[in-house]
Amino acid sequence: MKKKVLSLLLTGCLAVSMLAGCGSTASTGSDAAPAADTTTTTTDSASTEAPAAQEEAAPAEEENLTATQQIIKEAEGMTLEELAQKAIEESNGATFYGVGNSSRGKSALPLFIEYLQSIDPSYTMEFEWQQPKNNKIFEQLTADSLKPTGTFAMTLIQDGNQIESKMVQQGILDTFIPKDWAEANGTTPDAYEGYLPLQTLNKVFMYNCTGDAVYDNCWDFVGEGVHALYMDIDSEIVGKNFLYMLTEDKYASWLKDAFDALPAEEQAYFQPTIDQMATDASDLGLGENGKYALAWIKLWVESYNAQTDDGPICNTLVTASATDQAGLLVYSKLRSVEESADVSLNNIKVAAYQDGYTGIGGYGYCHYLFVTENSPLPWTACAFIAYMTCTEDGFSAWGKDMGGYSANPTVATAIETTYNHSKGGCDESGNVLYDCKNDRGYDWWTTTGELVLEDPKYCESVSFTVGSWIEVLTKYTGAEE
Repeated sequence: MKKKVLSLLLTGCLAVSMLAGCGSTASTGSDAAPAADTTTTTTDSASTEAPAAQEEAAPAEEENLTATQQIIKEAEGMTLEELAQKAIEESNGATFYGVGNSSRGKSALPLFIEYLQSIDPSYTMEFEWQQPKNNKIFEQLTADSLKPTGTFAMTLIQDGNQIESKMVQQGILDTFIPKDWAEANGTTPDAYEGYLPLQTLNKVFMYNCTGDAVYDNCWDFVGEGVHALYMDIDSEIVGKNFLYMLTEDKYASWLKDAFDALPAEEQAYFQPTIDQMATDASDLGLGENGKYALAWIKLWVESYNAQTDDGPICNTLVTASATDQAGLLVYSKLRSVEESADVSLNNIKVAAYQDGYTGIGGYGYCHYLFVTENSPLPWTACAFIAYMTCTEDGFSAWGKDMGGYSANPTVATAIETTYNHSKGGCDESGNVLYDCKNDRGYDWWTTTGELVLEDPKYCESVSFTVGSWIEVLTKYTGAEE
């Protein structure tokens, strides 16, 4: 009876999806007390004449920009040093409020103030940085947007789907692309499309290696009897974006290729589910390999062992008693493991690092930086964003740890030179102690490592269709608990 109800609900869901319109075309482009993590600190101390048609068009374009957007457009033509001067003029003696999914903004702000003081020793600025819990950052920014002048000058935020639908489309957040950042990436602010990423973080497949279990293909993590540890998609919504992205043509083809590499007996286990998903994939408007994506998603959602945080997942997998268990978790969690008789980084392996591993190695999502549309200190916000994305010191709060990759290649190179994450598991003589901590870096992960990368616009485009399909799965089958 339960299967019949599920079948009817899926059919209804898909019918609504078709009426609403759907597609899988990739875009061109991560409770009551939200201020749970707040810190307050005080720190002392010759042109050519344009054609007539262009002259007429330019004012019309400017009229469509808000006051904040006009400042951003001007700021995008400035170097960090020029922005710093504007920030000093605007915010000397003021209080700067920021809000973000990462608490490390409160570590970056004092460094930013010191930078401004190196230009003007008399400059002072107080600051507060808030980190709302339980995905409340969207509610907090929405409420603040209703004020003529907001409290928050800028935000560091994840979950591309909700950013696109709740923040950008609603005019709450504005994208600022620093000139220096664009040049480091071989482009210009005008030519760059998408949001500004501070960093890409990765969640990667790992497994306890004290037993005999073999995880040499991404399909093994949804194999018979496997219940991988995973932060529940209702606890961290960005995890649902991973499942959305699997349906995009590029990543669906990766899953198909990984399936083709399986031995015949393992293919036989998965084939019925893949065949079962063919109709759903067609109804959802997915590409030719969409059925492989839906099959993997279905098996994953029905089997994963739901956890509330990545920290406990890591703590479990590195213990000697967690024989053969596996998980998908933030790579940087390995940095905090303390060796003991029962706990060791040598009890765990990163699946994608192993010879012969085939298929998806994990999921990459971004922390994005935005200026709030009603920012009380827009120039200072732009300068702070440029400082974090264009200097090693500005990114150091995040870059000091493995598994977080600056979107500025110049900064990324400087961070690696300073912290040497690629040898993070080696001793001073270069001998490998913990292979799992030798971070192979963004370029490796996004090529050889087959990291699935979040695309905010794609996630938003399928959040109703594929999202509704997943919601039915989670409601009537549920993850393993």
